[in-house]
Amino acid sequence: MEQSWKQAKAVFAAALGPPLVWLALFFLAPLAIVWAYSFGHNAGLTEIAISGTFGNYARAIEPLYLKIFLKSAWVAALTTGLCLVIGFPVALAITFASDKAKTWLLLLVMLPFWTNLLIRTYALIAVLRTEGYVNQGLEWLWTLASVVAPLGDFQPLQLLHNNFAVILGLVYVHLPFMVLPLYSALDRLDKSLLEASLDLGAGHLRTLFKVVVPLALPGIASGVLITFIPALGAYLTPDLLGGPDSQMIANVIERQFKRANDWPFGAAMSFVLMYLTFIAIAIQALLAKRTPEAKG
Repeated sequence: MEQSWKQAKAVFAAALGPPLVWLALFFLAPLAIVWAYSFGHNAGLTEIAISGTFGNYARAIEPLYLKIFLKSAWVAALTTGLCLVIGFPVALAITFASDKAKTWLLLLVMLPFWTNLLIRTYALIAVLRTEGYVNQGLEWLWTLASVVAPLGDFQPLQLLHNNFAVILGLVYVHLPFMVLPLYSALDRLDKSLLEASLDLGAGHLRTLFKVVVPLALPGIASGVLITFIPALGAYLTPDLLGGPDSQMIANVIERQFKRANDWPFGAAMSFVLMYLTFIAIAIQALLAKRTPEAKG
């Protein structure tokens, strides 16, 4: 028995070794280098002196950059809230669909993952631009209405390069991240509890808010976490869909590395964002421990 356990440990170590080496070399080591850069300063055009200074972190929380951090957090929170409001009914519908329909609905939810994010964003630009499909449809309706009463020339809506476009794009991109954890939590619910609630006269809405939502809290917390964190660090969507006033913290970090050539400051802001991510994960873990499922 002891010999077989030793052999099992050897097999386990042999299987785990290469992934750990890969993780250390290509993730942890580069991350450690960037973290060290955050305590340095530019000593030349291509040289960074690591002096142990906290000046970059102090600069990262100056009012100018703190305002951008707070705006990014607000946009990410609004995106997460909209994804929750839209995604919960979708996950609920998938849960109570037939087995055949459930497979197709899940496929439709996961289908965007098979298309590159850049392509999906450009497709959204084609929909929202001044000559896009939305404005073309509105212009067609405007022309039909003008037959009944003169309305003048149609003025296309400015749907791009503003905060509306950024939030719409972020919801469009991150909605599957909310739907899938919600579905996973709702699919494990004991349906007999719902039937008992309805039999006792609770009604559908009261059953939803008093039974379904509390039992689905772990899935809601997971969905909020894995939606909020990528939305907070989103770069491509604000860059392509937003205007000068719609930039988020990831766009500022990108400029520090590529345009301003201030790698230490960019590294400090990157790790401030990472520290916020760790705080969000810790909060989610605390909330998960307090749920009825975790206590049971």
